[in-house]
Parts: sequence; C-alpha cells; structure tokens
Amino acid sequence: MLPQKTLLICVVGPTAIGKTSLAIKLAKAFSTEIISADSRQFYKEMCIGTAVPSKEELEAVPHHFIQNKSVFEEYSVGNFERDVIEFLKKFFKKNKVAIMVGGSGLYVDAVIKGLDHFPEVPSEIREQLNSELNEKGIESLQNELKSVDTSYFKKVDIYNPHRLVRALEIYRSSGKPYSSFLKKESDERDFKTILIGLTAEREMIYERINQRVDHMVKNGLVEEAKSLFPFKEKNALQTVGYRELFQYFEGIISLEEAVSEIKKNTRRFAKRQNTWFKKNEAIHWFNYDTDASEITTFIKEKNAL
Repeated sequence: MLPQKTLLICVVGPTAIGKTSLAIKLAKAFSTEIISADSRQFYKEMCIGTAVPSKEELEAVPHHFIQNKSVFEEYSVGNFERDVIEFLKKFFKKNKVAIMVGGSGLYVDAVIKGLDHFPEVPSEIREQLNSELNEKGIESLQNELKSVDTSYFKKVDIYNPHRLVRALEIYRSSGKPYSSFLKKESDERDFKTILIGLTAEREMIYERINQRVDHMVKNGLVEEAKSLFPFKEKNALQTVGYRELFQYFEGIISLEEAVSEIKKNTRRFAKRQNTWFKKNEAIHWFNYDTDASEITTFIKEKNAL
C-alpha cells in the first residue's frame, strides 16, 4: 500500500486551451513531474502535428509518456493504463504528488477509474472494417454505429476512425453494443485524485485552435506529414492534422482546403472533448487564464497539503 495522501493532479480540457503551460507551473509548485495522457503525443514520429511540448517546456519539468513509442508499435489505452499505474507505484514511494495532463478523456479515465473489459475480437473482423473504411469512407462506419449503438455514438469522436472501428468490431463479434460493456464502477486506486479543468468561451477556443494550426503549418507540419505518408494506414496516423494532409498528397484536395479541414476537424474534436469532460462532475473548472497560483492554492486547501 502506498503512503497516505499521495495525490494525482489531473489537468484536463479541450485542445489548445493551455493545459501544458498550467501543468508545468503546477509541477514546479509541487516539486514534481508530469505524465502525458495525450494519446497522440506518445509517438516520436509525430511531433508538430500533435503539439508536443517545446524543448524548453520539456526541460523545465521532467515529462513521461511523451514520444516514447513509434507509429510502428501498437499501443492501446490498456497498455497505457498498465504502464502508468506501474510508474505511479514506484513514483509515489518517493513523491507525494504527480501531475497528469491531457485531452484524451478515455486515457485519463483509464488511469483514474480502470478500464472496461471487452471480449476478444477475431482479427478478420477488424480487417474487414478497415477495408470498409478505405473503400466506403468514414461515413459508412458512422452510420452503422449510429444505428446499432446510439448511446456510444453520442459521446465518441465520430471523426476518429480508430474509435469507430473499435466500437463496431466489438458489436460485430459479440452482437452487443459497445456501450453495454462500459462498466459503472471504478477500480480501487492507492492514490487520491483531483481533476482540474480549463475552460473558455467557444469563440476563444476556436481562435486558439486556428492560431495553433497556422503555427504548425509554419513550423513544418506539411513536411512532417509527407514523411509519414507512406505509412498512412497505421492506427496512430488516423488522426486530425495528418489525415487531411494525406488527402492533399493524394490529390483529392488542395493544401488550402487541407489546412481549412484541419482547423474544422480540430474544432469538432475540441467540442467532443468538452462534451466528454463536462459530464464528469468531479472536475473543478477554472477559466483558461486563471493564475496558476490560485489553482495551486485551491489544490492545497482541498487536499490539506
């Protein structure tokens, strides 16, 4: 059993809202380290398009689970849960506080609550779904999920083909909707958790997203995506910022259209993130420009640190 009062501070919220900056300030305030729960930042080949923290940010505070995998490796939320829990068992022997930051709600929940348990899926079902995705497009999967599992359709990122394939392979192999396997009770953890959410007016979030995408393009996103284009079928690359540029490389859309689509799809992604997090009543919300010292004081008072 871990010492009493070990605390995991989770910083969550939509993309481009300033989670990394706050997490670094909190880590300094609590003399601790940061765990990334951003499922896109695990991959070392994807740097610009996933908004990996800058060299200065990474050097300011030790970070874990950033660019520690390759797009050629399979790495699931289950792997992440296992690895982070193992990491925390060791980390909390010498430290009272850890920070986890990220916009991937499923990955945050996996560490805090534990994962749901799903039946095994025959590989041919997954392969068939991937074939349908390539031949018919993402809309066919969206329509099927909407008809067989309305509950999950309402909360999943329907523009993420990896999530759609996962939900439908469970349905096709078991005959039961994906949502029916989602458990209601959390696993016991040996540490306490406090969730800090950053929020802003929708217009402000969208403006920050547009600025970030322009910054990415200026800093070499097109070149980065081009180097990954030969591997576009990899699961890790089925994500906003790369899919749209792959269409540009294929001659389907122009570069201007691709950049516009990245902005639009990132805004949709942010809306889905907000929907996911707003359902969690345990999150303590702060405006994105709240001074970090105010949030630090709140955490200390809430947890008697």
